[in-house]
Amino acid sequence: MKSDYLKKLSFGTKLSRFFMNWIFLIMVWIGFTNTFDMQEIIVGVLLTALISFLGIRLFTCCDLSLLHPVRLYNIAKFIIVFLIALIKSNFDVARRVLSPSLPINPGIVKFKTKLKTNFSKMVLANSITLTPGTLTIDVVDDTFYVHWIDTLTTNPEESYKEIAEQFEEILLKIF
Repeated sequence: MKSDYLKKLSFGTKLSRFFMNWIFLIMVWIGFTNTFDMQEIIVGVLLTALISFLGIRLFTCCDLSLLHPVRLYNIAKFIIVFLIALIKSNFDVARRVLSPSLPINPGIVKFKTKLKTNFSKMVLANSITLTPGTLTIDVVDDTFYVHWIDTLTTNPEESYKEIAEQFEEILLKIF
């Protein structure tokens, strides 16, 4: 039984999403097999095509437009910004662990996001969770609830700027 969402998609969009999934799965196949032997490649291409075809209802977040050069640039930019935030937060948490006298002020803050798609909200939630010191507890519509190891403010706008703004600005350009 097809979902209403998939029924609304045009054939071209479905085909584009199929090819995006297929390309991704071929890269995963080559990464796992770690060989460029012709029979391995042929089996991989056929098997990943079958999986992409059968899983089109499950994997429908991205299409070939994600491979546009501007989006690829923004994806690379997002990865760099995320890695910088990850390193900074790791040092902050390590400093707190090694110096127990440092004050911590744990709390839960909430803020609203401008992101529209569920996939982009998931990427933001995971980015927040993967940086030490913050944990996304829940996402309800456009509202994020985040546990913060050192709550600097409970004001939604200020907590948004501290936790999510740098990620969201780039994600809005990607999705």
